[in-house]
Amino acid sequence: MPNRTVETLTATAQERILILDGAMGTQIQNLKLSEEDYAGTGSGTPCPHPTDHPQKGNNDLLILTQPEALEEIHFNYAITGADIVETNTFSATTIAQADYGLEAAVHDLNEHGARIVRHALDRATAIDGKERFVAGAVGPTNRTASLSPDVSDPGYRAVTFDTLRVAYGQQVRGLIEGGADLIMIETIFDTLNAKAAIFACIEAFAQHGRRLPIMISGTITDASGRTLSGQTPTAFWQSTVLANQTRHRRYRCHSQRSG
Repeated sequence: MPNRTVETLTATAQERILILDGAMGTQIQNLKLSEEDYAGTGSGTPCPHPTDHPQKGNNDLLILTQPEALEEIHFNYAITGADIVETNTFSATTIAQADYGLEAAVHDLNEHGARIVRHALDRATAIDGKERFVAGAVGPTNRTASLSPDVSDPGYRAVTFDTLRVAYGQQVRGLIEGGADLIMIETIFDTLNAKAAIFACIEAFAQHGRRLPIMISGTITDASGRTLSGQTPTAFWQSTVLANQTRHRRYRCHSQRSG
């Protein structure tokens, strides 16, 4: 099926630099939300998925409990110049949401997360006529498939490739159903995690009969210029070419200062 998003993104990128939105975490911190606000019992909408886990810090849950506040953040990024705005779904996988007892909420988080951004962008477009794109954000999870979390057992892995693939697939399907224009596999520190996400995207695209553009954001962890799993940017690039529709990669660097 022809993908108008790919054509439009490509044509626009040939004309000018496309602007990605900024950080969500710091904007959410500025809201100074309480535990009750996160759960939607103090303000907003109560979480429709029962859990007895504390929720403060579960920023993805705000998609369901504080959607208006999130929409305003997305809208502000859009109206001030962002061409591509990411969903607030960095941790919206069953793997990451297990910490909060909200594995059952994952599809809703992703579908509604994409819809919130779409509505914010449509508001901005109604003002200035500029077309904007929803990037479905797919985070790295809190597990690594290439490294052992136990220094005394280097062969141990806390997660398998297939577990990641299934979790990412559920996330991507929700993002597609919510209207995402492209998928952003972001803040990747382990290339094997990225490959699982790419494979999940390809499966989800086949299921929906529609291929979306993929963007990948890698993380350079220190002055060595390598990812946490030890790859240089060039090696990371070569490792992810299996997604032949992936044309956009970026890197974020974490630096340490002394003194």
